[in-house]
Order: sequence, then C-alpha cells, then structure tokens
Amino acid sequence: MEPTNTEAPEYFHRVVDCQWACPAHTPVPEYIRMIAEGRHADAYMVNWKSNVFPGVLGRTCDRPCEPACRRGRVEAEPVAICRLKRVAADNKGDVSARMPGPAAQKNGYRVACVGAGPASLTVARDLAPLGYEVVVYDGDHRAGGMIRSQIPRFRLPESVIDEEVGWITALGPEMRLGQQVDSLKALLDMDYDAIFVGTGAPRGRDLNVPGREEARANIHIGIDWLSSVSFGHIEKIGRRVIVLGGGNTAMDCCRTSRRLGGADVKVIVRSGFDEMKASPWEKEDAMHEGIPILNFLAPKAFTHENGRLTGVVFEAMGWQTDAGGRRKLLPTGEPDQHFECDDVLVAIGQENAFPWIERDIGLDFDEWGMPVVDPVTFQSTNPKVFFGGDAAFGPKNIIWAVAHGHEAAVSIDRWRRGQDVRLRPPPGVTLVSQKMGIHEWSYENDISNDERRKVPLLETKKALADVKAEVELGFDRPLSLAEAHRCLNCDVQTVFAAPLCIECDACMDVCPTDCITFTANGAEEDLRSRLKAPAENLEQPLYVSGALKTGRVMVKDEDVCLHCGLCAERCPTGAWDMQKFLLEMTHAGGGAQCQAR
Repeated sequence: MEPTNTEAPEYFHRVVDCQWACPAHTPVPEYIRMIAEGRHADAYMVNWKSNVFPGVLGRTCDRPCEPACRRGRVEAEPVAICRLKRVAADNKGDVSARMPGPAAQKNGYRVACVGAGPASLTVARDLAPLGYEVVVYDGDHRAGGMIRSQIPRFRLPESVIDEEVGWITALGPEMRLGQQVDSLKALLDMDYDAIFVGTGAPRGRDLNVPGREEARANIHIGIDWLSSVSFGHIEKIGRRVIVLGGGNTAMDCCRTSRRLGGADVKVIVRSGFDEMKASPWEKEDAMHEGIPILNFLAPKAFTHENGRLTGVVFEAMGWQTDAGGRRKLLPTGEPDQHFECDDVLVAIGQENAFPWIERDIGLDFDEWGMPVVDPVTFQSTNPKVFFGGDAAFGPKNIIWAVAHGHEAAVSIDRWRRGQDVRLRPPPGVTLVSQKMGIHEWSYENDISNDERRKVPLLETKKALADVKAEVELGFDRPLSLAEAHRCLNCDVQTVFAAPLCIECDACMDVCPTDCITFTANGAEEDLRSRLKAPAENLEQPLYVSGALKTGRVMVKDEDVCLHCGLCAERCPTGAWDMQKFLLEMTHAGGGAQCQAR
C-alpha cells in the first residue's frame, strides 16, 4: 500500500466517526469537550454554526452519530451525543450578542424559499448575512414547518422552536407566512434570481381497504392529525385507539393519543419489531408509557356499524423465502384477528405532493413523481430551482434537511455569481499537537469503562396528564459532566513521523487494542489479514507509513484505535504525537478555492 496521505482532510475526518456520520458534519468531540469545561455557550455556537437548531435537534435528532461512536466499541452504549447537544442549548445563557445580525448592505440578489421548515430556514440563515434578499413563503402562520406541526410538544416545547427560528428571522428574511404558493410558474415569473423548494413530504399515505369510506369519520391520517393537535384544533380522541405503522410518526401518534384520552392504545405493524423504521428509543418511550406494539399483522378491513368505526380486521404475516431465494413478508394462512377500536390513526408513510409545480417549466420528474435533483448541488433541471429536505429525496430527519439547506445555499450563491455549482468550498482544517509535557496532554485520555447515563424522565402519571409537558427532563450539570467524560476524543489523532521511528515496537506492545503492527508492506487485502488483530471493517482505513529503516511499515487499524495516547507516551523518540483535528464545513460565501465533490 502507498503511504497514507494524512494531509487530505477526508482521511482524519473519516476517523472522527461521529462527525463523519453526521450529515451536517458537526464537530462533535469539540463541543463535548466544551461542555465538560462548562463552556456551554461556546458549545452551543459550535452547534449553531453547523446544525442550526441545537435545542431542537438535542431533543429530536435521529442520531446517526451515535451508532458510529467509538465508545460503542468499548462497551454496549455510545456517548449520549444528542442529549449533550441539548445540555449546551439548555445551559447556554444569553447568546444574542454572539448571533449575527442583518447584512449591512444588500447584494442585489433575491431568493424565494418555498416552505418555512428546517431546509428553507437553513438556506435563509446562510444567505441573508451575505446580503441576499430572502423571501420565505409558507401556508402556515408560524415558521418551523414539520418541526412545529408534526413533533409533539411533550418532545419539543414551543419555546425552543420559537427561540431557534427567531435567531434566523432576526437576520432579516421577509417572512410571508400564511401565503401558500400555488404555482411555481408564477413564482418563476417574479423577479427572483433563484428559488429553493423546501416543502417537505406533506402528504400522509392513506390505506384503501374495505370499510375505509364508511368509517372515515374516525380514521385519521397521522401527520395531519398531529398537526391539528399541535395547532390546537384537536384536543381529544376515543378511548380505544389503534395506530397503524411502525415509524417515528406512529410513535408520536400513539403517545399523543394517550395524552388526549386514549386509555387503550395499540400500535399494530405489518413487519417484525426489529424491522420497524422507528428509532429504538422511540419504541422504548412508547412501551414505557404502557403502549403495546403488535407485530406481523396487516390491516385487511375496517369494520363499522351505522357509519361508526367498530374495529380493524388483520391478516397474520410472516417472513417466507420465495422461489428466487428472496425474503418476503407474506400471509401465513392463520385466522384473521379483529381488534375493536373507536379511532384509527394511519401512519404508514409520507409522500411528496407537487400539484403546484407545473410540468412545462423545464423541471423534470422521475417515475415516482419526484423532481430530478442533483445530489451534490441540489439543483433541478430548471437551473433556477433548487430542492432540499424531504422535498428533494423523500422523508428523512431534520439534520438531513439542514445539511441539504447548507449545500443548496452554497449552490445558489455560486450560481448567482456565475461560478460552477459543482465545485464546493473545501472545509477549514486544523491539526494541532496536544503535548504539554513528556506524558501530559491537554485533553483527558482515560478509556475506563463507564456506563451511559440515563436521561431523567417526568413521572409517567404527570406526563400523560398534559400533552405539552416535556417528558425528558434533560441532564443536570453533574450528569452532563459524567456523560461528557465518556467521549474518547476521537478527533485527537495519532500522528506518526516515520523518520523518527527506531522500530523498538514499544507502541505495539503498549497498545490496549492491538491496533498497531510493524510488518512487511503488501496489498490492502493481504495487509488486513496479517495485522496483530485482523482489520475486518473495510469502512475504516488503514494508516500506513512509508518504508522504515528495516523496510517494514507501520500499519494502524483506525477502526479499533481508541486515541488513548499510550503509543505516544511510550515512544522514546517522539515518532508518535497526539494532534487535535478540527474540521469545519465551509458554508455559502466561504472558501477562496473550491474543489469538485
């Protein structure tokens, strides 16, 4: 193998697994260290620059960073990264003086954002300070999109939404709320230089089985029902409720139902428990509140009497292998089951709805009715129109919408400047030694086992009595400090200087995970099999040095390295050093030079 090019930003970025997994590439270990030092305002601003909604995401993020966390390789549970983000938000104090204000001078460009959800608000956040005149349209009278309409208040208080949406509206975008856009062609005919579509996936899928029409008064589409609850239009539901679906929306529906009078609430899912799309913690929260989840049952018909819903008939399902060896969910032939109920909430998925986008404006759609969007630039086939969030590629989480908004803002800025939109501004990168003495580092490198702290919850009886009472109470200072110290500082990199190495193998001997090997070079597949501990995770790179004096090379498996620094402490020549790697994504208006992605 060729020596590893550690000067390429992507190399050490991949090693910071949590940041690499985050769609917005938030520098996670950096802000966790700040929390450990009591610098909550600094930690909040690191998050705000990257993910825009720290308080919102600290309560609702789908946490792609946590399965990637290296702490999960030492013990069962990763660091509670998401809930530490909330700690920064809850303890930041007044940061208004640190927030940017409206641009002192406009640059002459006008951008329309359709929808006031997280993707559009991110575009406005990035472009308004550059002098763009940003106009945000939304049919609702309050900004926030699905953050405000579909996430229950017991998970996300309205005050948090108001504050973080407020930081963006304070930048000066014109908020045309209560104004639904009914024609993209009409918008294109106005004097906008670019249009961003961030309308989400606003249509819940229906279930057309026998009895649907006759019992429609008590069968509700999940996301529409949640919106009605959020805006105060619905305040009660029947005593017996069935929720159909296995995603996070279904979990929100069942938990909301318990708070609005549903004493007997069931979630019934076509698939198995492990195949449900809901996050594991969302399922746990529902079951904690006494809501059973029944699996392998597919709705077959709604029963009704005199126009009133009486229940749902279900067909038993099971995994079977077809003639081609493919695993499929098929009926088992067991007797149907009937469950009585007063109301049904249908939460079986969401779809995009673009009836307001004409088909003769140079904007192509694919066979599924989705706009054809470039996954790098977020530009459609009409070069003035950009998409992001659920409107671009279908339903995902808020953090994905934020990431899309950042990239779309970069593209819009480059498009209006007559620059190639496929060239992206490179990230800002620093790599600084953490050495303070022979065996002293400026970061904590303890790797002892330490169980994940549980977030305290409001007493169940009180939680179920109030649809707006926040269930998770958040970490207090002692708990947040203890949880922050579980971080293994995977952004503090082991950096190897081959000319200083005397091949004493001391680093290899002291390594607690056997991730360092001195051996003859070879092809990657061959090297991975010959290491002290075979490197089986192909997603993580090998750190390979140049040829040493004996002709051998140093090979380190980045997958199992814990960044403990013992190799650097043991090395007699200083060939190993611990250097903090900080990568910050460059947003619209930044980056003197750009690179293809």
